[in-house]
Amino acid sequence: MKREDVRNIAIIAHVDHGKTTLVDALLHQSGHFRDSQLKGDCILDSNDLERERGITILAKNIALMYKGVKINIIDTPGHADFGGEVERVLRMADGVLILVDAFEGPRPQTRFVLKKALECGLKPLVVINKIDRSDCRPDHVLSEMFDLFVELDADDETLDFPYIYASAREGFATHDLDNFGESIHPLLDMVLENVPAPDVNQDAPLTMMVTTLEWSEYVGRVATGRINSGKVRTGERVTLIKRNGDHLKCTVDSVELYNNLGRAPVDEASAGDIVALVGLDNPEIGDTVACAEKPQALIRIDVDEPTLSMLFTINSSPLAGQDGKYVTSRNLRDRLMRELESNVALRVAEREDKDSFSVSGRGILHLSVLIEQMRREGYELSVGKPEVIRKKIDGKWHEPFESLEVDAPSEVVGSVMELVCARRGQMIDMTSSETGMSHLKFSIPARGLIGLRTRLLNATRGEAIINHRFEAYKATEGDVPRRANGVLISQDKGQAVGYALWKLRDRAEFFVGPGADVYEGMIIGENVRNNDLVVNPIRGKKLTNVRASGSDENMVLKPPRDMSLEAALEYIEYDEYVEITPKIIRLRKIHLTENERKRNQRTTTAE
Repeated sequence: MKREDVRNIAIIAHVDHGKTTLVDALLHQSGHFRDSQLKGDCILDSNDLERERGITILAKNIALMYKGVKINIIDTPGHADFGGEVERVLRMADGVLILVDAFEGPRPQTRFVLKKALECGLKPLVVINKIDRSDCRPDHVLSEMFDLFVELDADDETLDFPYIYASAREGFATHDLDNFGESIHPLLDMVLENVPAPDVNQDAPLTMMVTTLEWSEYVGRVATGRINSGKVRTGERVTLIKRNGDHLKCTVDSVELYNNLGRAPVDEASAGDIVALVGLDNPEIGDTVACAEKPQALIRIDVDEPTLSMLFTINSSPLAGQDGKYVTSRNLRDRLMRELESNVALRVAEREDKDSFSVSGRGILHLSVLIEQMRREGYELSVGKPEVIRKKIDGKWHEPFESLEVDAPSEVVGSVMELVCARRGQMIDMTSSETGMSHLKFSIPARGLIGLRTRLLNATRGEAIINHRFEAYKATEGDVPRRANGVLISQDKGQAVGYALWKLRDRAEFFVGPGADVYEGMIIGENVRNNDLVVNPIRGKKLTNVRASGSDENMVLKPPRDMSLEAALEYIEYDEYVEITPKIIRLRKIHLTENERKRNQRTTTAE
């Protein structure tokens, strides 16, 4: 039976192509909200990290009524590192809106999300967004989207996809480029006409896949998913089928349906609805909520494997425990295990020393967002250099390769090619446009991308636009160039003195300024040469009672380099840690004393 009163859609696209802005337009023109309820822009990017970074990190659910039909809308992340979020929430949709920038066209993440949508059998609707741009090329972008469908082996019916032009920022959608229109309603009409109504069996036993978890201090875990068949009622006994096949009997304390920006409790929900269930006994993503009498498990969610791993360990520096609230390995273990419950693309493995963990994810951004959330919650930790996850295939080691796309001014293309090719990148394609920008495509080992973004931005004066996505596992390439410069290492504990830093100014770029707390083994700057140098940043000027005119030199210091979390993770080498506290980020050597470092170097050389 078809439920004509419901449509379930997900909005997918490459990063910055306008997904969350489109949701804003839908909310503003829905007629269900007062102006005071919709303040600012990117309304669904609700947490601090999303607003600061200007990206969507977590998928969000809302529901709107239009012409008597309830449209459940899922806003998804656009960055490749959060592809796990996209993969799991697509299970709740019947169709997808694929947004494409009317100038940029399909990008790496566009290919990824479209491929996943087609694998799930979802009906695609193409939205050519940002047609109000002066440099837009909507017809060319539409042709590129058709070519992308062909490359992904779409069938004839899918190739005849519905499409519409829109400007999410200006709040209109149109089928006619000569007449922009005044509202977003044509887009909603296209959704009603083309997204299939859920095909359901309300008389069958209950089955629902848990695809999202939320935590409430009042009711505990809230499991969200789409009901595949049957009905669920408040107070009903159900069976929760776990990963290992165990069947747990639970009672549903509350059934909530999405309504506008929130959820509303209801007595009953039926197949086709996206619901939130309260009261289940420790549900996990991928578990099946089934009928108590005839439980039947659904196929669990299967997402792509991580490609990058990092060492997470306790903060063992002399300054540990001054800023953070949670500093022990037990605190770190509990927090990582809690993250596993909702972050399906994450993997955590405890190491032999029990104080450190190998944490694997989709990329540096994926892991750095987790680290940033932890430090804001009061955790202190140290993390090691990111490493790619290799696999042995047919007796040979293979490593992940990424498809890298760079848009840069034509005059700096040579610098871009030099940097990428030095890191084992191979050029696939290069095109130039009338605007003076060139578009370059490369295939590059994932380890070659670590630290590359900063160098590309420096080489292009910040004008490069860099995107990448996982391509495939290929045979391991040769070595990738390491960091060219050594570092300055503090030999003592105390506060950095301006006089000591001034004396070192010709041989370093500093990461700390006068008055900063330092300790033995802490990295305080970058050496101009390729060797590490142990220095004394706390040595003050010897004072006497003899003064001569002009004997005091004018000390002028450059401001220290401000290292963001991602920049610090890309900067460090294998014998270094990034020390992270709620207030500060420091770089340090793993072995703090010079004797320990020399002993470790001799041991490594002997091995």
